[in-house]
Amino acid sequence: MSSPKLFIPGPIDVSPATYAAMSRTMIGHRGAEFEALYASTQAGLQALAGTARPVFLATSSAWGVMEAAIRNLAQKKVLNLCKGAFSDKWFDVTKKCGFEAEKIQVEWGQPIDPEAVRSKLQEGGFDTVTLIHNETSTGCMSDLQAIAAVVKSFPDIMLIVDTVSSFSAVPICMDEWGIDVLLAGVQKAMALPPGLAIFAVSAAAMERAASIKNRGYYFDFLEFEKNAAANNTPSTPAISLIFGLQHILQTIAEEGIENRFARHRSNNALIDAWSQRHGFEHFAPEGFRSVSLSCFHTPTGFDQSAFIKALKTKHNLLINGGYGKIKGLTFRISNMGNETNATMNELIAAMDDVLSA
Repeated sequence: MSSPKLFIPGPIDVSPATYAAMSRTMIGHRGAEFEALYASTQAGLQALAGTARPVFLATSSAWGVMEAAIRNLAQKKVLNLCKGAFSDKWFDVTKKCGFEAEKIQVEWGQPIDPEAVRSKLQEGGFDTVTLIHNETSTGCMSDLQAIAAVVKSFPDIMLIVDTVSSFSAVPICMDEWGIDVLLAGVQKAMALPPGLAIFAVSAAAMERAASIKNRGYYFDFLEFEKNAAANNTPSTPAISLIFGLQHILQTIAEEGIENRFARHRSNNALIDAWSQRHGFEHFAPEGFRSVSLSCFHTPTGFDQSAFIKALKTKHNLLINGGYGKIKGLTFRISNMGNETNATMNELIAAMDDVLSA
């Protein structure tokens, strides 16, 4: 049997057409052909990010840029907004980078309250804030626009936002909302294999980075800016992944960004309706639920492991159990990337079949 189709929170299913695009003949990365490839990604990425700034391509996971943003911007003290496994880890990473850090910690599954951010920043001493927009571990999506408005009301505080599982699934307006660093990995809603991160940096953040002495080299924002001006990268890029990125951006342009957003909402609504039929309760509160994946409480007496195993064995489809401290207590279903109402209904029929057995 072939590998199961992935409906996990990431990496997600990659289409044959994307693999074909990635299989193009290799090219050198210091020449006109690569420069044209790099340039071809910019308009599409800028439209998805809501920015006129260049969007940089980094050969790493998103964590590389998450750490880099701290190293490029933090001077005094960082405020990490923590609401799940990955945002909690960002607090730990900040401290491991040697910076003073505090956090706003909410219960996993709950959103960040913008007014709590205001109250904390009013204490003073902070120069950088980190936020994971769509917490993949819990299926909770905070109000990015409202939080950004609060942060930007404090002069000289930089806002770093991870949009790993929301980028291209929901509208994001980096420039309008005042986000200083917007970053994502491509293995989630962008439906590419892992290994490529994309990020944009505001002019103010770039100016801040120029004043930081120990930025390092591999993730030096100024090196990315200098090379991007020539449609290139500071170090050898993952060229095959960028071929795939070019293909994905072409498909998004053909579909239309608003249609893509609507498709994600519609896919997500199908899973919500399925959960209601079977009495599965969302882990995140209404109004703050992810549009790209769903996280559900595991009911008492429900054999989650057997359900996931049967779905894989009988139908060759894979969903995911919980993550971190809520492993076993929750399970998660992705609806992002290339999925359609038809493919989501195939998954739903398979899950219904397993539940009825």
